[in-house]
Amino acid sequence: MKTKNLNIIIVLGLVATIGILIAQLLWTKEAFNLEEKKFSQRTHIALLEVVKKLYQGTNSELPIQNPIKKIANDYYIVNVENDFQPDILEHYLKSEFTKFNINTDFEYAMYNCQSDEMVYGNYVSFGDKKAIQKSVYFPKHENLVYYFAIRFPDETSYLLSSLRFWFVLSIALIIILLVYVYSIYTIIQQKKYSELQRDFINNMTHEFKTPLSSILLASTYLNKQEVIQKDTKLEKYTEIIINQSKKLNSHIEQILNIAKSDNAPMTMNKKEILVVPIIKDVIENMQLKHPNLSVKINADETTKINADEFHFTNIVYNLLDNSIKYCEENPTISIDILEDKNKIKLDFSDNGIGVSNKNLNFIFDKFYRIPSTKSNEVNGFGLGLYYVKKICTQHNWKIFATNNDDKGITISIEIPK
Repeated sequence: MKTKNLNIIIVLGLVATIGILIAQLLWTKEAFNLEEKKFSQRTHIALLEVVKKLYQGTNSELPIQNPIKKIANDYYIVNVENDFQPDILEHYLKSEFTKFNINTDFEYAMYNCQSDEMVYGNYVSFGDKKAIQKSVYFPKHENLVYYFAIRFPDETSYLLSSLRFWFVLSIALIIILLVYVYSIYTIIQQKKYSELQRDFINNMTHEFKTPLSSILLASTYLNKQEVIQKDTKLEKYTEIIINQSKKLNSHIEQILNIAKSDNAPMTMNKKEILVVPIIKDVIENMQLKHPNLSVKINADETTKINADEFHFTNIVYNLLDNSIKYCEENPTISIDILEDKNKIKLDFSDNGIGVSNKNLNFIFDKFYRIPSTKSNEVNGFGLGLYYVKKICTQHNWKIFATNNDDKGITISIEIPK
């Protein structure tokens, strides 16, 4: 994905997530205001019912004006204009608050006209808390004679508890936002690291190719000289220089190809190909370099697959080359091709040193080399099996490795039909 497109997606995702979070917080605030309004309405109605019951059995008429005044969010004044008993008042308050689902603690006080002061009534708890008297100041109100005051000390926490779902949702969104930000940060850091790694590899390999080409050209010219051809030792040394230069050049080309494929998908020229002839050609070429190589093919000669011939040939070469590298005796490789109605399976089994189970899942990683004493003797950069895995992925093939019962490993490729 291009950097510009990635940046656009990151910005849009971040803006969308922050927008959702802000909207959620605004909805939570509105929900709290709505709950507060509903609580106030229920309280108002409940107190009106209390006033009506206080007037029952008396000859007095209900006040014409609204007897209830909301002084603060948690404080109400109720003008009764009639004498009443504290015990009866508390009973009516409890019953009406329960009736209207007002299940939060409250305390009340009554005006005593003889002492001209507010007399604390009681603290009523709907929970497990014991009723305790609070030393809360209830102010007097002018022009009122028979009235009482109600205070809800835990109103805010009571309302917040009713909005538990909204707060849980808001916290979840905050966590999602934090995870998103962290993920974006990780992606950006990984992208920077990948770009630095790719630039380093490209620069390094290009710096190597120029002097290496000069060495290869000079050694090839030198090997053709009559003086060198007459001296067996010099000719042998020259051939070693040429062979090792070609090997190093092959490694550099492999690194360059993988670096390019990391930046953009490789082009696959897929067509129907015969599997066994390609494998035999690779084996024949490898036996020129490794005469002791023994390969047994168990397959139908007519087996065909749909693949890129060039890359499939490289897959076979890399798998055989890897088996040879990590073998402490004469390499013996068995290639079995099994076919059913759903897939074709290629098994490459060797008699090498094998891989520990804990490291088996890492052998297809870039630059990974099997930790063993043999690894120090093996030439390479840990890119062969990574390349094989990448080509298999491009073909939508499945590749995996298992340890053999006796020695060595088996690398299997499953090709769907």
